[in-house]
Amino acid sequence: MNSPSRSEQAGSASAFCSFAAVRMTAVDELSDSTEVVEMEDTPFQYFVEKHSWDGLRDIIHSSRKYSGMIINKAPHDFQFVQKHDESGPHSHRLYYLGMPYGSRENSLLYSEIPKKIRKEALLVLSWKQMLDHFQATPHHGVYSREEELLRERKRLGVFGITSYDHHARSGLFLFQASNSLFYCRDGGHNGFIQASPMKPVEIKTQCSGTRMDPKISPGDPSFIAFINNNDLWVSSIETGEERRLTFCHKGLNNVKDDPKSAGVATFVIQEEFDRFTGYWWSPAAPEDADGGRTLQLLYEEVDESDVEVIHVPSPALEERKADVYRYPRTGSKNPQITLKLAEIRTDHLGRIVSTQDKELVLPFTTLFPGVEYIARAGWTQDGKYAWAVLLDRSQQKLQLVLLPPALFITVSEDQTQWQERAEAVPEGVHPYIIYQETTDIWINVHDIFYPFVQTSDDEITFLWVNESKTGFCHLYKITTQLQQGYDFRCPVKEEVALTSGEWEVLARHGSKIWVNEATKLVYFQGTKDTPLEHHLYVVSYDCPGDVVRLTKPGFSHSCSVSQSFDMFVSHYSNVSTPPCVHVYKLVGPESDPLHKEPEFWASMMEAAGCPGDYIPPEIFSFASKSGFDLYGMLYKPHNLIPGRKHPTILFVYGGPQVQLVNNSYKGVKYLRLNTLASLGYAVVVIDGRGSCQRGLKFEGALKSKMGQVEIEDQVEGLQYVADKYKFVDLSRVAIHGWSYGGFLSLMGLIHRPNIFKVAIAGAPVTVWMAYDTGYTERYMDVPENNQPGYEAGSVALHVDKLPNEPNRLLILHGFLDENVHFFHTNFLVSQLIRAGKPYQLQIYPNERHSIRCPESGEHYEITLLHFLQQHL
Repeated sequence: MNSPSRSEQAGSASAFCSFAAVRMTAVDELSDSTEVVEMEDTPFQYFVEKHSWDGLRDIIHSSRKYSGMIINKAPHDFQFVQKHDESGPHSHRLYYLGMPYGSRENSLLYSEIPKKIRKEALLVLSWKQMLDHFQATPHHGVYSREEELLRERKRLGVFGITSYDHHARSGLFLFQASNSLFYCRDGGHNGFIQASPMKPVEIKTQCSGTRMDPKISPGDPSFIAFINNNDLWVSSIETGEERRLTFCHKGLNNVKDDPKSAGVATFVIQEEFDRFTGYWWSPAAPEDADGGRTLQLLYEEVDESDVEVIHVPSPALEERKADVYRYPRTGSKNPQITLKLAEIRTDHLGRIVSTQDKELVLPFTTLFPGVEYIARAGWTQDGKYAWAVLLDRSQQKLQLVLLPPALFITVSEDQTQWQERAEAVPEGVHPYIIYQETTDIWINVHDIFYPFVQTSDDEITFLWVNESKTGFCHLYKITTQLQQGYDFRCPVKEEVALTSGEWEVLARHGSKIWVNEATKLVYFQGTKDTPLEHHLYVVSYDCPGDVVRLTKPGFSHSCSVSQSFDMFVSHYSNVSTPPCVHVYKLVGPESDPLHKEPEFWASMMEAAGCPGDYIPPEIFSFASKSGFDLYGMLYKPHNLIPGRKHPTILFVYGGPQVQLVNNSYKGVKYLRLNTLASLGYAVVVIDGRGSCQRGLKFEGALKSKMGQVEIEDQVEGLQYVADKYKFVDLSRVAIHGWSYGGFLSLMGLIHRPNIFKVAIAGAPVTVWMAYDTGYTERYMDVPENNQPGYEAGSVALHVDKLPNEPNRLLILHGFLDENVHFFHTNFLVSQLIRAGKPYQLQIYPNERHSIRCPESGEHYEITLLHFLQQHL
């Protein structure tokens, strides 16, 4: 569960007689035992104007029109290419994905960055189309099932080109579009295009079905690999040859009889570990005496024979079919996994001579006992080793492993005995476990591993992020001796902390570092200044000391650094300023590269104007009873009347891996919160214990007891806001969230019905026994080890505590949800009916976990506003 993510004045208190309001003299007295009494002074309550359904629709149309103007417009996925033509006026060409003015789909674009600028003028770079009149979105916006599910896992809301692979030396670009694969060239040995957009070349195929996850071979860019029907294929864009490398999948219609795949990340690996690929090209492509090459791909082979099969309704409802998925519920069996090697040999003309499929010399489970997940994998810079990050089932033990390619062998039909296979491996070839972490909380998988090229065969040095050592994510430079120890463990020779303190180096969800080996500097993003802002920093990995911030405070930044380390681009904003994208140049003496100063160079996008009714939220903090300072945001009602108490909405997520409260612009993602404030509601958002960017102890407060601590922090925050701002009406509080926020909305109404008058729960997990292994067991352990925690955290088992008054509970859910299955709401409703409890239910028949269809999104927002104005 990564987070997905979103008349007349009432006349008297009679509308609220069924729900008595709370009056208090000191907010700290409000607790579970608070006596509920009828409010006497209702004239001091502010009542939101009631609109008709059509009136609310007009309000939503207006707010969504604005969001449509700026949402997803910012450029992203940047790639700097330095120009070496000294006579030209430009220093770099910057490639990226973006949505040009007037377009509704992402396209591949570029901008020229000049060598010199006029400092007295604002230079706005033009966005230039690389592709000539290219339609990237499939006709009618219809994606294949594989693409649709990948878009759901990646939380993609845009159309067009959503990712690309780039090979800098050859200038090759490879991307997926219009249900096919395309390539084009710009830069590299071929020079740069000047003015005219180019026609991309479609890569023809004999495959049936969609080709997914295309990647360029870094060692020989004439070859690309892709996934087709759960197997790994390779294709030459020079000769047109195409070859199937693996034969795991049989192509049967029955999922039960076809459980294997090669090179494909399974549902849990994508959804809960943010790994979206299952194969990795080696960067090496050594040339033999005859001029041919050997190319290698490491890939994961998965056997889901023992994983439970579930059925989810198909989007094609008129066919009355169901989609079939493998879904490992917590406590049940995960897929069987192993790593393999595919090898392609070519001749001097680049034609494929042969392909081989190689297996580990011993079973994966023998080499790595207790390993449940391959969280990350890849190759060292020189291709000497493949590497993998391995986790046990509890996700409390991590191993970083090097795998020599010679550890993989071609197995003949008569080579059936493992002893015979072991004898085929050269002496001294074995895995190396070069680093290991353990914790009693859990390990958050990250994306930062930078192995330096070896200068000695008997040791390796690398940069790594460790959170379990101090409780905060920090950078380390580690040198490990490559000696075979017990269970392949290698001794760590040196481990040097490059950063330290009660703040985090950003390492999850695709975060990167940029390593300049010439100056021995590493650039990274982190929260050193404040947990509310992300900044770009630089530190020396040779002589760690000063950690230098490169981005301006008062904003939250997302950055990308050029390969020459002389420029960076930042996408930044704060709660008052919509996003803008600026390019900076690092200037200063070469003798002190650590302290170069960022100089504004050019703008790629200036901040759009805020909507006329936009009032930024106020960020606050308070010392909670838990011992932590908690942060929150408050959207004040736009029409505040002194002495009046306003109905209040608590917008909540509250689960791990997500931070809602930070100093970035909220006008797009949380536009409805501003809309609610414009109608007269106070809106409160609080990041309590369990949310991220605050250290492992803060996030780990949920360990084995999800749903038992979060509501305490939310209620305490509400009390703080009510005491400080006076206009918050604690007798009229709604709690609303989606996914984990939907779960907590239900928990709030169950455990604190005296605080929350209504709950609006979107796509909630209602019984943890029905959620997946990777997420649930990380935070809750397996069910047999934590039965009390599972029972206490499953809302469907506590419906007897829900209030008996009608119009206090609204549940929303996409019927096709393949993440938090509709089963959760179905089971909850059956329990509600059995207990005789009132509820309202809104189903979205064609939606999955995220609401994507514009009409569904509009309907959801109108439903939310209508329910609140009628019942809060």
